[in-house]
Amino acid sequence: MLRLLTVPNWSFGRETSLVRRFGEVLEARPLRVHYLQGDVDHNRTVSAFSGEPSIVFEALLDLAALAFDAIDLNRHVGVHPRVGALDVCPFIPLPSSEGVLGNAELHAMIETFAAALADRHDLPVFLYEKSERGRHESDLPSLRRGGFGSLLGRTLNPDFGPDRAHSRLGVTVLGHRDFLVAANANLATADVSVAKGIAKEIRTRRSEGDLRFVGVRALGFYLASRESAQVSFNLTLPDLTLVDPIVDWIADTARSHGTRIAETELIGVIRTRDLVGASSMPVKPPQIVDGGPGDVLA
Repeated sequence: MLRLLTVPNWSFGRETSLVRRFGEVLEARPLRVHYLQGDVDHNRTVSAFSGEPSIVFEALLDLAALAFDAIDLNRHVGVHPRVGALDVCPFIPLPSSEGVLGNAELHAMIETFAAALADRHDLPVFLYEKSERGRHESDLPSLRRGGFGSLLGRTLNPDFGPDRAHSRLGVTVLGHRDFLVAANANLATADVSVAKGIAKEIRTRRSEGDLRFVGVRALGFYLASRESAQVSFNLTLPDLTLVDPIVDWIADTARSHGTRIAETELIGVIRTRDLVGASSMPVKPPQIVDGGPGDVLA
């Protein structure tokens, strides 16, 4: 059976009953649920599940129907940047005993799903990364620049749906992308300027060509519920840049500011091949997926 992984990020994180209903929808289907966690400070829920592609897309449409009834971005408060109720929804083909889903077939499936999502909810949908077709920027930071508020009243150029943002739901960004690792380093300080400074230094070093930070994106946040600052980072090229050296660098830099890393968190999923370079990160067994050649799922 060909398998598809999706890691949709939803703009709610404080409604525990909705997270529970998400779990019921997913558990009722022949899917592997790798991650389902809401965060009150980010006001965001990250989900990750995999299975036969048609079942994955079917589950996503049911989850969207549940979430969209509950989300109003005009009243949304959270530290994480966002442009939509279903803010971003990546798709990654997983190896299986039958091989790997081909790009052409996957892109056709993604576009069918995008059209259905747009039509059902009168929602602009932007394709990104490997699915983008030359209509607009392909990277998530560019598509998310300015946030939900910047979309209102503008004429947009989505791949599917209307050319105006939905008044409650914004827009959705989705598509085929390579595997990435998302993680947080929570600091033992409430001084968010330390986290923001560390994240900015990472971005600066990456843009200047420092090879230690190839493919690393980072932001700094204040977590009111924990009274701590957080460096949130993505490794978009995990075959080149490992988790542990980045965590070590953040720890060293935090110490120079008189603080330390209190805890680390893996958000979403990780491949088996990445575990050897991620000893600093607690990983639960369901979070481990296999997303590269040589890793075959039964």
